[in-house]
Amino acid sequence: MNPQPVASRKVVFLGATRGMGRALARLLAERGEVLCLLGRHAEDLARSAADLQAHGAQAVAGTALCDLEQPATFASALDEAARVLGRLELVVVSAGIFAPQEVLEHDPALTARLLAVDFTNTLLFCEEARKRLLAQGGGTLCVFSSVAGDRGRKPVALYGAAKAGLSHYLESLDHKYRAQGLRTICVKPGFVHTGMTAGLKAPPFAGEPEDVARRVLRAIDRGEPLVYAPGAWRAVMGVIRALPRHVMRRVDF
Repeated sequence: MNPQPVASRKVVFLGATRGMGRALARLLAERGEVLCLLGRHAEDLARSAADLQAHGAQAVAGTALCDLEQPATFASALDEAARVLGRLELVVVSAGIFAPQEVLEHDPALTARLLAVDFTNTLLFCEEARKRLLAQGGGTLCVFSSVAGDRGRKPVALYGAAKAGLSHYLESLDHKYRAQGLRTICVKPGFVHTGMTAGLKAPPFAGEPEDVARRVLRAIDRGEPLVYAPGAWRAVMGVIRALPRHVMRRVDF
């Protein structure tokens, strides 16, 4: 059973329309948290809002358009969230894009788009959220990165570079602002069965969105700065980080 919050938190959620984000948003709604959903498609937001209303009595207070490919939408979306919620206490970012390395190597436009969405623009959105949370005395910023950023690896050279930068940024936020009341949580999912990984060969320790969501929710409640999900990936990546460079050149993991 999930621990119940003392009072319903005010949650801004970018990425609640599918996959791990949707699973986490449902858990939050079931606990009575009040959410404002951000996303780039009004139809998807409306469907997600209706789904979450069925999972929680209060659930969705409002929605706002926010596109990670359009940084000009960030400030207005967060301002609207603050208006409908009254206060920002938890900001969750699970949105992002993925493409296989071999596809990215032959598509410079897609590579530029992925690097912008998964690193530069996610960081810019987090900066807007950080300033607002600190201005009101603190709060929690929970952002989905990836184990792909833990070590340079052949299959995820470009995607992993974006996630390495994002993880570095989130760790820096935790070092700099934890004492001022900002709890930064970096989520590093491994392979999880979602639409993003459809068609890819799954490792034996692949996870499901609902299991990841429960683990992330515990990390949010405890203020843990780093969470691997599924948990086995912490040990797996510990081994990968320890491998000598000449070994990494020979393996395809």
